[in-house]
Amino acid sequence: MAVVETERHGQILIVRMNRPERLNALNGEMRNQLAEAWTAFRRDDALEVAIFTGTGRGFCAGEDMKESLADGAPGGRHAPIEDPFNAGTLEKPVIAAVNGFAMGGGFMLVERTDLRVAARGAVFEVSEAKRWLLGGYNHGHLANLPFPIAMEMALGFRFTAERFYEIGFVNRLVQPDQVIPSALEMAEHLLTLPPASRVNTVHMMRQMRPAPAPELNRLAKALHEYGAKSDLMESRAAFAEKRPPRFKGWDDPQDRYRLPKVDAPQR
Repeated sequence: MAVVETERHGQILIVRMNRPERLNALNGEMRNQLAEAWTAFRRDDALEVAIFTGTGRGFCAGEDMKESLADGAPGGRHAPIEDPFNAGTLEKPVIAAVNGFAMGGGFMLVERTDLRVAARGAVFEVSEAKRWLLGGYNHGHLANLPFPIAMEMALGFRFTAERFYEIGFVNRLVQPDQVIPSALEMAEHLLTLPPASRVNTVHMMRQMRPAPAPELNRLAKALHEYGAKSDLMESRAAFAEKRPPRFKGWDDPQDRYRLPKVDAPQR
């Protein structure tokens, strides 16, 4: 069976991640097939709206840790072709239909969508703090959330779909068997709009999303390199082996007191 399945409903395309035995973790094969599916969707003039979902108990568990360990490198394998959904070049709206766990890279897939339906009981987590040397500092900012909630997200706490609905990250909270029907209902509404209005409005709204300032992105780049690099693979090994991680922290213990600073804004 394909690890990514597509299903047409008139002008609507359902893109379904299909590795239920791994909670739809993103291995190289899935990344390749997602890139192909989104490219085909973008080029098909008969399709106007996509619904993005997963099979089984998970929407997407994020990076495939076992593949990363086998490769000896964190982050997963990149697709050989550009994925227009991830690259932000997809002009058509995408609705997330979150059927279960959306963790790490899976959360980031939800974050890139324009509208979101989630099943009651679904679980979300921004996982960078557990896998890298810098937590997910930008996600709460992109979602325009209050500082303590953004901090909670950045530090890898889990959120329920119910709480995400309350704080405005999710548009619809429904029973599990209503996730796809509710997403289809939203897609059908979009199809009632003039085509140019739909495309132009989605484009404009995307441009208005908050983004970290350039000097903060430069600081984040420095912090991603600031710490013991061995901890990157240790976090993945501990996850795969189902044991507590044995982190080193810093190669030089004094580095914890010598953090990089925000540089002056460039004019």
